[in-house]
Amino acid sequence: MTMTDQSPVTHPSATAATQPKAAALPDAQTVTEVEHYTDRLFRFRCTRPPSLRFRSGEFVMIGLMGDPDPKTGRQKPLLRAYSIASPSWDDELEFYSIKVQDGPLTSRLQHIQPGEQIILRPKPVGTLVHDALLPGKRLWLFATGTGFAPFASLLRDPQTYEDYERVIVTHTCREVAELAYSKSLVTSLREDPLMQELLGDGLDKLTYYPTTTREPSARMGRITTLLEDGTLFADLGIEGGLSAATDRAMVCGSMGLNLDLKRILESHGLREGANSEPAEYVVEKAFVG
Repeated sequence: MTMTDQSPVTHPSATAATQPKAAALPDAQTVTEVEHYTDRLFRFRCTRPPSLRFRSGEFVMIGLMGDPDPKTGRQKPLLRAYSIASPSWDDELEFYSIKVQDGPLTSRLQHIQPGEQIILRPKPVGTLVHDALLPGKRLWLFATGTGFAPFASLLRDPQTYEDYERVIVTHTCREVAELAYSKSLVTSLREDPLMQELLGDGLDKLTYYPTTTREPSARMGRITTLLEDGTLFADLGIEGGLSAATDRAMVCGSMGLNLDLKRILESHGLREGANSEPAEYVVEKAFVG
């Protein structure tokens, strides 16, 4: 049941005193925009709490109220960790989500409409932030599926281009349609006059490298395979592979991808960093999917 199904019906002759009142959500924010890409992926935007301050790449807990307890009738918040896909300077918040038909939260969240409300706990955390990396020349952003969300935030943050000479974002999905969100975001960046100044002449600071694993496309294969066999470096004209002296990386994907990329990055001499101890790469442990 969607939140719309729970909205009170107002009779024209009813007075304000007799109208039933909808229960207020705790930490409520209002949805302003929804866009569906496939039967498995969508994004939405919502209002931003005036007090919320976050670093691009962090995540917050969002959700809806759960079903009433059969015995007590009480409802508890049903919350999940979601990376903020909008940059820290944005007046609104954006989220990119998978749809799980039998998922406790996303089975309902996928039906959210503009004007409806979600719960948003304004306590951002996360490791995919610039502060967790040591200075470097080249930044790699490795994502699969909805793991692209935190990079959608970082790619729209001016600091990303101020800190690095080159930014390479890879996005691997099963099918071409699942790349729509990242493709449209990168396209909009390249068409934005303000971002053009940051990205340089020819927008040569940002490289977008999408791949698919099932549906045929211009570039196919798991990013780990393309890293290990050298295809990625050959395609991008990079000699010598990864170097701890110049390369920094952020990883956000399935648990299997995270572990595989950790092994690959460390084989090139990169060390895992954290907010308290910056190093050469970071992995978002809160994201699985």
